[in-house]
Amino acid sequence: MLRIGLDVGSTTAKIAVLDDNDKLVYSKYARHHAKVGQLVTNYLQEIQHQFGDKEAVICVTGSVGMATAEQLKAEFVQEVVAATVYAKHVHPEAKALIDIGGEDAKVVFFNKQGMELRMNGNCAGGTGAFLDQMAVLMGIDNQQMNDLALKASHVYPMAARCGVFAKTDVQNLMARNIPEADIAASIFHSVAVQTVTTLSHGCDYEPPILLCGGPLTFLPALRNAFMAFLKLKSNDFIVSKHSNLIPAMGCAIRADENLAGKSAEVTRVSVLLGRLSKDIQLTQKSDLKPLFASAAEHEEWKRHKEQFAVPSDSLHPGVENLFLGIDSGSTTTKIIAMRADGTVVYSYYAPNIGNPIQAVRNGLTKLDELAKQNHTTLQFLGSSSTGYGEDLIRTAFNLDEGIIETMAHYMAAEKLVPNVSFILDIGGQDMKATFVENGAIVRMELNEACSSGCGTFLQTFANNLDYDISDFANLACTAPAPSDLGTRCTVFMNSKVKQVMREGATVADISAGLSYSVVKNCLYKVLKLRGNDSLGDHIVVQGGTMRNDAVVRAFELLSGKEVARSNMPEMMGAYGCALHAMKMYGQNKEKAPASYKNIATLLAGANYTTRQMQCKGCENRCFVSRYNFEGGNKFYSGNKCERVFNNHADTSVTGEDVYPYKYKLLFGRAEENLENGKDDDKTYRGVIGLPRVLGMYEDFPFWYTFFDALGFKVILSGPSTFVKYEGALQSVMSDNICFPAKLVHSHIAELDSRLSKIEHEERYPLAPIIFFPYVIYENKEDELTDNSFNCPIVSAYADVINSSMKLHVQLHSPVINFSNIKLLLKQLTRYCATLHIGKDDTRKAMFQALGEQKVYEVAIKHKNLSILEESRKQGKITILLAGRPYHADPLIQHKLSEMIASLGVNVISDDIVRNDDNQNLGDSYLVKQWAYTNRILKAAEWAAEQGDDVHFVEMTSFGCGPDAFVQDEVRDVMRRHGKPFTLLKIDDVSNIGSLKLRVRSLIESLKYKSIRGESQPFVTTKVFRKEDRKRKILAPFFTDFLSPLLPALLHLAGYDVEILPPSDSVSAQKGLQYANNEVCYPATLIVGDMVKALQSGKYDPDKIALVMTQTGGQCRATNYTALIKRAMIANGFEKVPLITLGVTTNGEENEQDGFEFPWLKLASITTNTLLFSDVIAKLFYASVVRENEPGSAHKLKEKYLGLASKCILANDAQGLVKLAGQAAREFDGIIHDKDCPKVGIVGEIFLKFNPFSHQYLEDKLISRGIEVVPPLISPFFLQEFVNVQVQKDLCLKESNVPDFMVKILYQFIARRQKKMNKACRAFRYFRPFTDIYEEAKGATGVVSLAAQFGEGWLLPADIAEFVHDGIKNVVSLQPFGCIANHIVSKGIEKALHRQYPGLNLLSLDFDSGVSDVNVTNRLLLFLDNLTA
Repeated sequence: MLRIGLDVGSTTAKIAVLDDNDKLVYSKYARHHAKVGQLVTNYLQEIQHQFGDKEAVICVTGSVGMATAEQLKAEFVQEVVAATVYAKHVHPEAKALIDIGGEDAKVVFFNKQGMELRMNGNCAGGTGAFLDQMAVLMGIDNQQMNDLALKASHVYPMAARCGVFAKTDVQNLMARNIPEADIAASIFHSVAVQTVTTLSHGCDYEPPILLCGGPLTFLPALRNAFMAFLKLKSNDFIVSKHSNLIPAMGCAIRADENLAGKSAEVTRVSVLLGRLSKDIQLTQKSDLKPLFASAAEHEEWKRHKEQFAVPSDSLHPGVENLFLGIDSGSTTTKIIAMRADGTVVYSYYAPNIGNPIQAVRNGLTKLDELAKQNHTTLQFLGSSSTGYGEDLIRTAFNLDEGIIETMAHYMAAEKLVPNVSFILDIGGQDMKATFVENGAIVRMELNEACSSGCGTFLQTFANNLDYDISDFANLACTAPAPSDLGTRCTVFMNSKVKQVMREGATVADISAGLSYSVVKNCLYKVLKLRGNDSLGDHIVVQGGTMRNDAVVRAFELLSGKEVARSNMPEMMGAYGCALHAMKMYGQNKEKAPASYKNIATLLAGANYTTRQMQCKGCENRCFVSRYNFEGGNKFYSGNKCERVFNNHADTSVTGEDVYPYKYKLLFGRAEENLENGKDDDKTYRGVIGLPRVLGMYEDFPFWYTFFDALGFKVILSGPSTFVKYEGALQSVMSDNICFPAKLVHSHIAELDSRLSKIEHEERYPLAPIIFFPYVIYENKEDELTDNSFNCPIVSAYADVINSSMKLHVQLHSPVINFSNIKLLLKQLTRYCATLHIGKDDTRKAMFQALGEQKVYEVAIKHKNLSILEESRKQGKITILLAGRPYHADPLIQHKLSEMIASLGVNVISDDIVRNDDNQNLGDSYLVKQWAYTNRILKAAEWAAEQGDDVHFVEMTSFGCGPDAFVQDEVRDVMRRHGKPFTLLKIDDVSNIGSLKLRVRSLIESLKYKSIRGESQPFVTTKVFRKEDRKRKILAPFFTDFLSPLLPALLHLAGYDVEILPPSDSVSAQKGLQYANNEVCYPATLIVGDMVKALQSGKYDPDKIALVMTQTGGQCRATNYTALIKRAMIANGFEKVPLITLGVTTNGEENEQDGFEFPWLKLASITTNTLLFSDVIAKLFYASVVRENEPGSAHKLKEKYLGLASKCILANDAQGLVKLAGQAAREFDGIIHDKDCPKVGIVGEIFLKFNPFSHQYLEDKLISRGIEVVPPLISPFFLQEFVNVQVQKDLCLKESNVPDFMVKILYQFIARRQKKMNKACRAFRYFRPFTDIYEEAKGATGVVSLAAQFGEGWLLPADIAEFVHDGIKNVVSLQPFGCIANHIVSKGIEKALHRQYPGLNLLSLDFDSGVSDVNVTNRLLLFLDNLTA
């Protein structure tokens, strides 16, 4: 009998056939180009031909193997499961497995407790597809890239996060003439770093490690990269010659195991072939309109676009006076030669293949040959370069001018459409959008984090589906039903494409859907356009991607605007460049004819030699390339800053930069301790290590002075370096957390290493300590702000460090409150008592430290003011470069401030508004809850109110949660004052080039036409007054169990409430349109639900209000209301009030004076309503998997929710208890006894309750006979009792309420819980309510009870409660990028596993773009590991 294993991956299909002796008798490995059925049929026909029509048993795996498994009627197993089956069967000695596939990467750690499985969830950087892209870029194949890498001598840092940005890094290295071997090795190194970073989550790699997947099998250089990064030897890896077939072979073994367990059928190869020949008929659903109604409409549309064609002509004999424009882009070179009337006589477009100078030389040589053929003498009156290689090309060919590319594109667009209002340029891997008002560029957006939606993205899909890009684009224009593919990264779009193909979508539908995705991504993700953002009526589209009719048409349909596109959209940068050269010639007409250039003079100096040097000017240690041109010019590249090597003329002026001064002012006092060792004879109490991270950039002067005054030797970790950062990445738990957080691990590791060498001796009575405080509140600088919280990551990262790192030195992280001196003294006294230090010494040291902190704050503010004063005397532009305190770290900001100063402008920081009571905060939709954010907002308001000599630029780190909300607010502030806003996103590997482009664009456009836009008033929504109480209140749907009961409860309080329908795909789409894509997914859906209701026409705006809860505290949910208000105003519904519940603000800001809920009067019924909703959830989920008759549990759920509403309307709290008892008896009567595997659900409050948001996960589990142990709503409210107590005990808040009063209040609820428990005893599977104080103890040792953001300590406490009840399988549901989740879910996984060794925990992230296939794959992996 044949045992067949089939692995259908994202790009390849592998098959393995084992005989009865486990011998591999047949195998194949080939790319399927999305034609899976055809390839698998070929395999089976070969097997039939080779072995005859034998009996066979089959099992299928692979990221897109589900559909094939359905067709073959075979078991589907998740691919990591298949690989582990192989590992346990063939290599039981393996401690870990690393599997790199086409578009996914997986790691399995085998330990005594079982297995820990990891799989990439949100980025495909560092996979096989990534390596393919890099090889194509270098013009070689993977094998040649491997051979080159084996000869390398140096590795350069590179962004493996995304193939698109890695391309820029690779091109940069190629352009610098870096040896190809070093580039190839750097690519492999980046894959190793990416895999370890995103998949380790704190686990250590112990040998031997089994390697799996094509790339690790066939590319020894990739194995070497892993060896070097993990510090392992070659014999630490198990490499089989069939490593690429491991999941397929695991499947074949699994098929045999299934046969033994009688869960697999024996069939014949001919039967399998017969099943494959029958197509599964599925229908894809899409709401997208066809791009064109007919071929005739498409032709007419193309004719209409011809009016925007650029005039062109051939070269004439004789002398031609021309203007030359060269656009040296990141991937291609474009050259235009034109006459003075704008007529183009020559255009050249070619790929750079990593050598931009040669590409330009080739283009100019072709022009020279053309001129000779036409008997033309060329004379260039002006020449200019632009693009990525602007400075290099200008230097190499001695051109007259250089121009920033945004200005070049603007000049071309203005020539095409004189009063252009908006320019969209989509190139191969970048996207630029420019807003123009009164002829001045007022706003510019670039893609920062993701290249989904650029030209390369479409090219990749065309190639994957075996189409030429132009045929692929033309097909889109014929599609009858374009597929809705979302706006995510290429990789996850791939699984979505596979999904719709399975549902019957044609290639035309997919191509059209991708065109829509490009535009949606551009409009909602990159530009973050809202409904009221005006693109104006004169829109020009440019860039190579805009050659694609489908993309242009999708843009027109989605924006509702007609656009102008020239006949050469990809040449517009070069055309604008030539126009600029002409403009400059017009200003310098006195130039002698002898200075005009010809081809020979341009080419003469362009031969060059290069030399590699290592700059030792700072900790970056950049490898710099120096070009020496024959014409005598020199050019430097590869330098992150321009302190030592630069390309400025000697006459250029550099502005003053406050950031190096700030850095020195902060840490200068401790620098002498850096070497750890300039020991004197002084006796210290002990040694304290302070990590140079996060909040230390705000409070270091305080902490250094405090411990110094107490007699400690204070050691500061060294400056951040990339090498140290990479060395500690294994312990990072969350791959999409911000770079400043990831950097913490390297500083803690450094201090741990240094302090562990310090012996206990007389000079140091105390053991060494790493001090990393848990600062909840910073000093409240402005009484007009609502609060002075730190973000959860800055506050609570010590919890993550304690969980994920094995330290030799103790880590102390006392809870700190800088907003209240009295409470601060209590906290420090309590902490110092543990170090045997008395109250008086502590008090004295604290006031000394506060004084030193004040000196620092005054000094940095004064320095900013003096730079501004000097700047104004000299008539210079000043840039206020705002950011969080830790953006002063040169590695985090990549010396951005220095780069901006090198452009001749002065740079100040947001410290200029520190403690400034005269500066108002301006109008805002935000609750001003975070300290650092409040300062940024205040600085933005200050900069907006200044004259045209001050402009505001903000730095933000990728993944920064608060900034997702703040950037919209700052943009509004600037827009209201008629000023541009520039946002710079920075990451661990940031390409300084794209950041420089933004800042230069701002500065150049200010020089070009500094016209301030018109000021606009602040518009907000109507306040809910007493006279509005009669309005119908619309509330978003929240949960199946509580939402239906709320209208009755609020009716008792005198309000008419209607619950909106549950979220759906339209909600997601509308949410994306009106809330930027970086806010949390719940916010996107809630905004979408509300906009959908307002736009429906069903409600009279004068008779309705909306309501939204606010959590308060450190979580972003407090500011969902800001997003809702913006969306309401964008749609013209500012007269509809928005009621906000939950957070208390100052009286004059409280918008709820018309809304009151009589808590005391309705306390009993409110409590019992919450408990009753939880009771029905418990009864329903325990019954639905055991019901005798399908559907009966659903019927009972609806029945009792209906009956409960009647009880609530009657204000009958006791009636709800009786009803719960009746429900328990009736539910018990519809079920039979059955032992079911159980899965507990925890997570973010909205996501865990809202079925659409988590893709109906509970239904998927129930359909497999698994009992869902549901999340409950009551603990979320009851945790407040613990929180109030903790806040008082930890000195976070002053409270006059005695502890016994809090306990009495809790007992009021606890009695009602007991009554419900007693009433529901009749249901045999009822899980009783527990005591919230007991539950809180479950978080001990995992997370601090000061973690009161998001779900806070309740999430790990819920998991502990599940484990104690014997439920060891838990799914944690989180919004993608949730800041609380980085701490209380992903951040503490390792501590949870330590405390509960048998725990099977799955973290799932959701947003509007996550594919069903990706979620299902991860879920299957979890289910295969279910523990009883």
